[in-house]
Amino acid sequence: MSSDVLVIAGEKLARYGFGEGHPFGPDRHAAFYREFEARGLHRQADVQETRAATEQELLAFHTPDLVAKVRERSGAGQGWLDGGDTPAYRGVFEAASYVVGGTVKAMDAIMSGKARRGFVPIAGLHHAGRGHAAGFCVFNDCGVAIELLRSRHGLRRIAYVDIDAHHGDGVFYAFESDPQLIFADLHEDGRFLYPGTGSPEETGKGSAAGTKVNIALPPGADDAAFEAHWPRVLAHREAHEPEFILMQCGADSVEGDPITHLRYTPKTHGRAARDLVALAEKLGHGRVLATGGGGYNRSNLAQAWNEVVAGLIG
Repeated sequence: MSSDVLVIAGEKLARYGFGEGHPFGPDRHAAFYREFEARGLHRQADVQETRAATEQELLAFHTPDLVAKVRERSGAGQGWLDGGDTPAYRGVFEAASYVVGGTVKAMDAIMSGKARRGFVPIAGLHHAGRGHAAGFCVFNDCGVAIELLRSRHGLRRIAYVDIDAHHGDGVFYAFESDPQLIFADLHEDGRFLYPGTGSPEETGKGSAAGTKVNIALPPGADDAAFEAHWPRVLAHREAHEPEFILMQCGADSVEGDPITHLRYTPKTHGRAARDLVALAEKLGHGRVLATGGGGYNRSNLAQAWNEVVAGLIG
């Protein structure tokens, strides 16, 4: 069907997860998709399968050593990909490649004009660094997308907005000294939650000073707390006139998540998506790509992510 919004979904994307009973289990995709269909949003979006990222695409952001390590441990089907949060399993390389490929496919569709906006539910793996996996994140699809928006599509100024409860450290530190990556992250204070980073004093280094916004919220922060800070994020985006907006909309910031302590309602996720769409339209390009990120209460992620999709559809 013809739609302004592309949603990447399906069995291949659902493969990414760490087993039944794990917070990041493979059932997260099904929880999203049931609600997606129940709301009738599947009839208002163009739904497509993901594809595997190529090795060249992975290497746009990641080091050869990390790519080789994940491939080797994926074949062995055992061990850890980081210090103890992200286990290897047989096929994890392929599963993680489908995540990156989905984000890249949506990005390319937006840049080619086949879609105006996009959503990838099992994506937004924002903890992985250039040379390491971390925090349930094997490869960083957002980092790959940022690099390919530049090398493949010739963009310069890219905005990244993260409303997951956890700080997007893998994106932040990879681009901390990059003045053309306009970063904003509203997250639970790192003194109370993994990964322990993202203090308000971290605003970028060198020529990038002032291009990064980190807003650390106390445990229990709710919609009103978000609303108090959100206008600053929007104004910061608009002032830098990004050519593309990436949104990581982790649902673990919604009240009732089993491993975090923020208290948003899903309406905050919808509001954020609508406001970023409005900003992108005001800037003249309309390009917004949202990724699901975290979220470990299945009902919460189903509600929050579908609020985002509805916000993208308009």
